[in-house]
Amino acid sequence: MNIVCLDLEGVLVPEIWIAFSEATGIPELKRTTRDEPDYDKLMKFRIGILKERGLGLKEIQDTIATIDPLPGAKEFLDELRELTQVVIISDTFEQFAKPLMKKLGWPSLFCNTLEVADNGEITGFKMRCEKSKLTTVKALQSCGFDTIAAGDSFNDLGMISVSKAGFLFRTTEAIKKDYPQYPAFETYEEFLEGIKKAL
Repeated sequence: MNIVCLDLEGVLVPEIWIAFSEATGIPELKRTTRDEPDYDKLMKFRIGILKERGLGLKEIQDTIATIDPLPGAKEFLDELRELTQVVIISDTFEQFAKPLMKKLGWPSLFCNTLEVADNGEITGFKMRCEKSKLTTVKALQSCGFDTIAAGDSFNDLGMISVSKAGFLFRTTEAIKKDYPQYPAFETYEEFLEGIKKAL
């Protein structure tokens, strides 16, 4: 049985931290997993900036409330879910994702949790498991699933590399150049066709 494992940000919805960076005028928050492969280092950097600026969960959630899925993403996801099982595996946090899941029609999501103080300050984060995307895909495979994985960033490459088929979607030129073995798509139409061939 097949299961498609998709990244969330950059694939189905805009990058939350980039949107928050633009809303707050803090350019350092534009850094994502496309720029920094070490997620732990990236999150500690982000939390440090939030602390310096006195920003917390509420401010980020206010920005998230204004974000819509990428044009065509919901339709793509709906069509894909008619063909096969789909799970979104993301390094985002449940406190961020809920309004976006509603707009996407409540797909299954595996993500992480923020540690938040009573005053709304983000004090840390708890990853669901180590190397969460790779670990989750391997767990699904151990349950008898054939995985097809896709994403746009460094932290997606692990789950892509161990799957029966893997794709890049709207990734950077640098990642495309370094990983030419993975088909890279720019439109949902091409992406869906690529997945259909792999099913």
